[in-house]
Amino acid sequence: MKLIATCAAGIESVLGNEMKHLGYSANVENGRVCFDGDFDDVIFTNLWLRTADRIKIVLSQFTAKTFEELFENVKEIHWEDWLALDSAFPVNAKSQKSQLHNVPSIQSIAKKAIVEKMNQTYHRRTKFPETGSVYPIEVIINKNKVMVTLDTSGSSLFKRGYRLDKGGAPLKENMGAALVLLSHWYPELPFVDPTCGSGTIPIEAAMIGKDIAPGLKRKFAFENWQQVSCQKIKCQREKAKSKIKSDIELDISGYDIDGRMINISTVNAKAAGVLDNIKFKQMALKDFHTEKVNGIIVSNPPYGKRLSDRESVHKIYNQMGEIYRPLTSWSKYILTSDLQFEKYYGQIASKKRKLYNGSLRTDLFQYWGKKIR
Repeated sequence: MKLIATCAAGIESVLGNEMKHLGYSANVENGRVCFDGDFDDVIFTNLWLRTADRIKIVLSQFTAKTFEELFENVKEIHWEDWLALDSAFPVNAKSQKSQLHNVPSIQSIAKKAIVEKMNQTYHRRTKFPETGSVYPIEVIINKNKVMVTLDTSGSSLFKRGYRLDKGGAPLKENMGAALVLLSHWYPELPFVDPTCGSGTIPIEAAMIGKDIAPGLKRKFAFENWQQVSCQKIKCQREKAKSKIKSDIELDISGYDIDGRMINISTVNAKAAGVLDNIKFKQMALKDFHTEKVNGIIVSNPPYGKRLSDRESVHKIYNQMGEIYRPLTSWSKYILTSDLQFEKYYGQIASKKRKLYNGSLRTDLFQYWGKKIR
């Protein structure tokens, strides 16, 4: 099957590297990585990919400029190979720069085509109950090119299942993992998030350090599909559990000025199975200091989107510069939507990388340390 792993804009290459390290030959495109595989790979990638949003099966690709063309091409798909009589098959659609641009109409026509094909296959004319397993279908149209897919994940893969509580503006788990991977952190190095909020970044770092599959504590849409073996799902989960490095020692710390957030971080880390691997402590940014060398700092500080917040946020950026700059052997990675960050930090970044935190454009300001041998 042709499969795609979708992701947030800006981290396609990170996802591509993940795929490569997992043994796949993949093509990186805007917002996704394409690869070939079977249902074993569907199970494996849903379990193991840290920066992906969803894993989808590509059912068909074609050009459509009219609703008639859309209807006939969707109807051509062998839906009987996928859907049982009672299968639920919700249809979602997206369209941009295309002659077919009315999303509700696209969804309606595609649904009608599927029902027509199913009626012909099963020789019936009554309404399908749609009370069984859910097969989420998506019709994506871009410049009149149509892609029809099945979503194997269900809920987005950032929903790991460990976040029992959160703060006001939580970072998605897969974005937290992307930041850790972009920092090129190794488990033997110190890792610090001085503005940890609900603990997402330290928790994702600990899961990487312990080799915990990010999808181990959640369910997926494909688990109820007739095409997927329950035994194979169980086998892959057990194999993933056996890979966890339970005895590894990690030097990971998460700090926040808000004691309530430290409590939330602790609860989430416990749910993720990494509480013993992270030191959480209530502490103001200005009080952070360390004698350690060759460490990694990854931080997602407040952005100050409201005018009333900007002065206090700029003060935080200034404190960061004063505290981080003397740590010359440490590499620092700060994510913010404030393009004036360097001005208040007091240093030009070694590199900037554009990322999207949800729909919000942000930049990852990277300051590379000079390691002490």
